[in-house]
Amino acid sequence: MARRFDPAAALATGLGIGFLPIAPATWMSLVVVIVMGWIHAPLTLVRAGVTLALILAVTLAGTWAAGRAERRYGHDAHCIVIDEVAGMLLTAFAVPWGWPHLAVAFFLFRALDILKPPPVYQLQSLPGGAGVMADDLAAGVYGVALLLLARAVIPGF
Repeated sequence: MARRFDPAAALATGLGIGFLPIAPATWMSLVVVIVMGWIHAPLTLVRAGVTLALILAVTLAGTWAAGRAERRYGHDAHCIVIDEVAGMLLTAFAVPWGWPHLAVAFFLFRALDILKPPPVYQLQSLPGGAGVMADDLAAGVYGVALLLLARAVIPGF
């Protein structure tokens, strides 16, 4: 019997990127950076508003999709990568979307997501899709705060 298409699974796994055998979360984050760099939007109020709306939409849809996908794949399974999309978008929110800034945002987000400083680690224990999304969003908050600090203290950043 053929499996039916599951939109929640498709969204939660980043259209299958989550099934890559090595570092699926890193690959998903890299896809987000490539798309952002391709768009190469200047840091404006319009871009800020669109990015915030996109972060909210990905967070809401991702929470739903991750919750559904967890029932199929297990709690915060490695193939669920929609949380990386939200966290990466949030981390890169406050920097210009040029390659140097996005590279810094990418490595910073991946480090924070892997190291999970408090309370990032603890947020994983929230139930369902909220737990899947919350730790990456918290890593994104740390990331955007550090990038804003860098922009304030490093001339030209």
